[in-house]
Amino acid sequence: MTILENIQTEIQQPYYRQNFANDGQRFVAWYMRNIHLLDQCQTKDAVTDGANDKQIDAVYIDEDEQKIYVVQGKYYTGDSINAEPVREVISSWTQFYDLSKLQENANEKLKRKIAEIANALEEDSYCVCFELVTTSMFSPEAERDIEMFQARLAENDDSDLNALFSAVDRDGLQELYNRVLEQTNPVLNYIVTLPQGKYLNAEISQTKVLIVAMPLKECIKLPGIKDGTLFQKNVRQSLGINNTVNKKIKKTINDPNKCHDFFFFHNGITAICNKMENLGSDTFKFYGLNVVNGCQSLNTILSCSENVKKRDDSYVLIRFYEIPQRDRADSISINTNTQSAVKARDLRSNSKQVLRLKKAYEQKYPDGFFATKRGEQVPADKDKALTIDLSLLGKELMAWYMQRPNLSYGETKIFDKYFSTLFKKDYLPEDVYALNFWMNKILSAWSEENPLGLNDILLTMKAYAPYHMLFAVSAIFAQCNNQTNVPAPSECFRLAKDNSLADVVMAIAANCLNNAIVSEQTSSEQNGRTFIPQNWVKSKASISGIQSAIINYFSFLPSMNVDMFKQLHSGLKMDPVHFSYRVQADD
Repeated sequence: MTILENIQTEIQQPYYRQNFANDGQRFVAWYMRNIHLLDQCQTKDAVTDGANDKQIDAVYIDEDEQKIYVVQGKYYTGDSINAEPVREVISSWTQFYDLSKLQENANEKLKRKIAEIANALEEDSYCVCFELVTTSMFSPEAERDIEMFQARLAENDDSDLNALFSAVDRDGLQELYNRVLEQTNPVLNYIVTLPQGKYLNAEISQTKVLIVAMPLKECIKLPGIKDGTLFQKNVRQSLGINNTVNKKIKKTINDPNKCHDFFFFHNGITAICNKMENLGSDTFKFYGLNVVNGCQSLNTILSCSENVKKRDDSYVLIRFYEIPQRDRADSISINTNTQSAVKARDLRSNSKQVLRLKKAYEQKYPDGFFATKRGEQVPADKDKALTIDLSLLGKELMAWYMQRPNLSYGETKIFDKYFSTLFKKDYLPEDVYALNFWMNKILSAWSEENPLGLNDILLTMKAYAPYHMLFAVSAIFAQCNNQTNVPAPSECFRLAKDNSLADVVMAIAANCLNNAIVSEQTSSEQNGRTFIPQNWVKSKASISGIQSAIINYFSFLPSMNVDMFKQLHSGLKMDPVHFSYRVQADD
């Protein structure tokens, strides 16, 4: 079955037919679900196609990767797509340099998405990724227009908009789909024929080493640059092409008088593989290829691909190492990235606070595992239910101890601005375990089955709202004990478990979270304001809304269900010694 036949079959499923008006919208929804791996609620929220969509069919903000995906789909069953619809799309995207103008005549859903985009871009760390996707092939005229737009983005040094552009035709769609099927950790194997006299094959410290002066035009052929799979072991993915270093890289590439010196200007790229095989005739095969230093450079080189193809005299130094040992590979990844600024959240795994917490937790729970590094695999002899992820824990600490779930979505703030404040406390391993229990229970309810009856808007905000629900759990225990301080997670867990009240607490938290967001939405509509859920969950208004909903719930509970009221107040009764002051943050 071809990719087009596969899409045509799948978009006839009830989900697509019931939620999207035509095959064009269904194709975009299919793309968001199958390539970006969004769930049903997230997909429905992301699709903006319709009247006054400004040639923008979907918008999705990936908070973890700090990327804003702006998607336009062209669902054609013919052999090719001509230049006219491509020009319409590109013309619309140029309006991103003036978001207020773009928002003026947009439909209501797109207006809300543009507000979310503007809010994200205020942090200066987000990259806008334009994606033009079609089930057909681009005509030569369309390809020329795509190349021109790509070049325009690459050469616009003065813009504050950090942007990338990719065009995916039918063949590219098939490749992406196949790669997703191989995920989550695809193994990239690659065969390359190297230019004679421009490589050195050696063995250093019992390790196979291949040092190559690689033509830039060969670099853009490396698999996995566009979707990031080539950089699985890198400490970070692409930051866009408009930061200071990448601007210099593209400036050199685009200057025909300087590009021949690219080899001398660049520090080089480091790649590792599980196995390196010399096939003879200057040809090598790499098994399990990963670039651990050079993600930014390769993405920038790819963004200038049309000029790169013309550079016959431009090279870059690439070092290939055969490193099958995982711990050694991780060490190389970290050490080869220290020459440029690596954000604190990538390096906190070695801080004393984290190592102390890891040691205490793993001593308390021998079957447990505390993962401090990105991509760290859980050992086979460890219980996955007892696994703690440092990034997730930081977000939980922010929501529970700092009582600021509106800040939990951002790793940057947690591991940069608030790290010393948040992690200076000696947390008990029992509390770490309890936070993991509550969060796992919350996330298991964030599903298409929606067992707690969460508002549809909340289901689309899985990157934000679960931490508000965790905050609600802590606030419920505080309310039952007439406290304004923060309860110990471990004592909350013990009481809920001993009295079989964990599910009851979860249901109340979901109810209050629903009431809080509905109340805010109603208030906005009554006052003629556009309600933007993502802005609400990022503001302190969400905290006060949840607290008010909890107070109201317990105020009415005695008259509605006196037995439940008594059960909660007796079953969740806690000694004041288990409460502590909120960890202070700069508001």
